[in-house]
Amino acid sequence: MAMCTAAVLPQEWVSKVRTRERDSQRIVMDTIRRMAASRYKSLVDAFASDIRAGRLAAGVRLPTHRGLAAREGIAVVTATRVYAELEAMGLVSREQGRGTFVRDIAVPAGHGIDQQVVATDAVDLNFNYPSLPGQADLLRQALREVATSGELDSLLRYQPHRGRPQDRASIARHLRRRGITADADRILIVNGAQHGLAVTVMAALNAGDVVAVDALTYPGFKVLAQAFHLDLEPIPTTSDGPDLDALENLCATRPVRAIYTMPTLQNPLGWVMPATGRTRLIAIARQHGPLIIEDAAYAYLVEDPPPPLAASAPDITVYVSGLSKSVATGLRVGFVVAPPSRVPSLERAIRATTWNTPALTTAIACRWLEDGTVDHLEARKRDDAKARQALARQELAGLPLVGHPSSYFTWLTLPDDARADRLTATLARQHISVSTAEPFNTSKHTPQALRLALGSTDPDSLRSTLRTVRRVAVEDVYT
Repeated sequence: MAMCTAAVLPQEWVSKVRTRERDSQRIVMDTIRRMAASRYKSLVDAFASDIRAGRLAAGVRLPTHRGLAAREGIAVVTATRVYAELEAMGLVSREQGRGTFVRDIAVPAGHGIDQQVVATDAVDLNFNYPSLPGQADLLRQALREVATSGELDSLLRYQPHRGRPQDRASIARHLRRRGITADADRILIVNGAQHGLAVTVMAALNAGDVVAVDALTYPGFKVLAQAFHLDLEPIPTTSDGPDLDALENLCATRPVRAIYTMPTLQNPLGWVMPATGRTRLIAIARQHGPLIIEDAAYAYLVEDPPPPLAASAPDITVYVSGLSKSVATGLRVGFVVAPPSRVPSLERAIRATTWNTPALTTAIACRWLEDGTVDHLEARKRDDAKARQALARQELAGLPLVGHPSSYFTWLTLPDDARADRLTATLARQHISVSTAEPFNTSKHTPQALRLALGSTDPDSLRSTLRTVRRVAVEDVYT
């Protein structure tokens, strides 16, 4: 009986067959990937074209990721990429629990900190640069005094990186009136509070570090976090400060390196943290080890606040403030108060970024600190802010406002189904510039709200502008 035996192929033939199979599989997969990429790009282009042409109107809710995937015959992950690309282009906004919405592209995606220069015919309720009558005369007089003081030549030279000792001593005396007792050796002079925050981040933190922040916080710190690749963890807020239970839980579960906080007149919500809250925040920091970064840019507006965190915990707190808001935004003089161990690294950061704060402006600022001009201007601006806040409460009566009675800004909460960017665009067409919550937001869900700055226009213009804001809000949102 004949036997059948299987043919034995040479090993090199087997290798060639397997190589061809792998090449064929690779070609198939490459073809699938190219088709998916082509489909993904065509969907992005189609959505972008429809939004820019107005065929998809601002505020329209787009299909869910799964809905888009089913409609277009694509994978859910591809649908997610489509929406992520549109969001990166500033054409849509995604809101946790609500969906993906078409943005009003008349409003810049970064409206707020990245806003374009406000048109000359627009009223600016976006940024605060409060000014009082007579400030220009004060500057003229100060320049004359500096010119005849005999130190003009020395002011044109390089200065110590953290400022001249006599200038730091002037700031130390000023800070005592704010409740902070600090030697001049712990003080560094910087080009405004924003620069103070920047050198603090450079000196104290590294890329990837976790920083606890309010869920709604100062946009300038968000920009620093993005530039230095920090991991911001949002802390929910209560009516008088951050949710300290949430902060404590975060510090217990993640390696938080710093807590950025504005305990006195928080921007944008205007709350003042009570003494009990400050005590607990410091206790949390001592237990878990993060550095406290205390931003006091607007603290001068509050009369008799609780002591600063830097007064109670000087060893773990970096205090940052300046004279831009209390005196003039063009006077870029700020100051940082730091624990002695952190002063050298802060000084190196100042050297790396600006070498030193210009001595001429510092000399003027310190003259005003010594002769009482700063105290006088701060008192007048407190009165001015109170009057403007009262005006806002009067003209926007009945609308849900959040703010401190002596603050230069107020927060207008909108219904969840409203579109803040759409309202902002409508106001822009009325030559009024305002900010949505987006520049301030650090959490996944961006609340529908407007932040109204009250300090950058004269009172009569502010009154008429707020009446327009009310009218537009009522017509577009509350009807």
